[in-house]
Amino acid sequence: MIILPIQPTYLLDSFLTTMGLEDPSEIYRPKPPQFQLDKAMENFRDYDNLEGDMTRVRDTYYEMHKNQTYQFACSQREKYGPGIVGEFTIMEMMEVVAKIVDESDPDTSLPNDIHMYQTAERIREAYPDHPWFSLVGLIHDLGKVLALHGEPQWAVVGDIFVTGCQLEPSVVFGLPSFKDNPDVSDPRYTTKYGVYSPNCGLENVVTSWGHDEYMYRVLTRNKSTIPPEGLYMIRYHSLYPWHHHGDYDHLCNDTDRAMLPWVQRFSSFDLYSKGENIPDVEAVKPFYEDLIEKYCPGKLLW
Repeated sequence: MIILPIQPTYLLDSFLTTMGLEDPSEIYRPKPPQFQLDKAMENFRDYDNLEGDMTRVRDTYYEMHKNQTYQFACSQREKYGPGIVGEFTIMEMMEVVAKIVDESDPDTSLPNDIHMYQTAERIREAYPDHPWFSLVGLIHDLGKVLALHGEPQWAVVGDIFVTGCQLEPSVVFGLPSFKDNPDVSDPRYTTKYGVYSPNCGLENVVTSWGHDEYMYRVLTRNKSTIPPEGLYMIRYHSLYPWHHHGDYDHLCNDTDRAMLPWVQRFSSFDLYSKGENIPDVEAVKPFYEDLIEKYCPGKLLW
């Protein structure tokens, strides 16, 4: 089993050496987790065998891929830019997100706060000397509170993709799921680069709107001291075409490529921690309350 050590973001070459990879493209292969799974790795993110209530997953993605246009994503960034939801602490919002079950997730039907504690505790076990990493695990999905602020789940949950340019076939349910999206017939958005320039950097592209971008903006607006690596994890953990399939490299800059291993390592905890092993929330909560006080204290403007 390969375990990625925590490293400074500028040591990408060192990362490849540590991993023993001769072909850099191998960094896009999903990494094995560091803990016991509730099911086989190949059975996670299975979008081909959705039955019963799980048909909600397909329905959510098809609605997303119909409605998430470049203009919609831009308008949502502008709408939530000032912080219109209100002022709340992290723990107050944890109580809100406990009411949400992610309709795009084929791997769990548990309330979202349980998944967040599962992710955080798995990270805490593996990286006890990097508590900020555990905090990222706890709050990474907290932006899903938008689903209780009048937004449909297709505008909040699920994998994200880059709008404003050619779509990538690796996106969940593939290109046919975009057949009703007006951007696919707009020549401005159907070329490789679309409205962007080569290697402009992910910070300069507009991803489909969701909880990732929203939570990143909440944290930066409120001057959180979570390290840049952690903010990258929060902002791009749902960009699976990038961190699992190697797409969008033509839009990435050196910073994006240096951050990629961090996002991938986080992704293994986010994905593979889902299961029936539920932490004792009341027992671990004080640990996370201390971290919140250190990195994003008090009431935040949401």
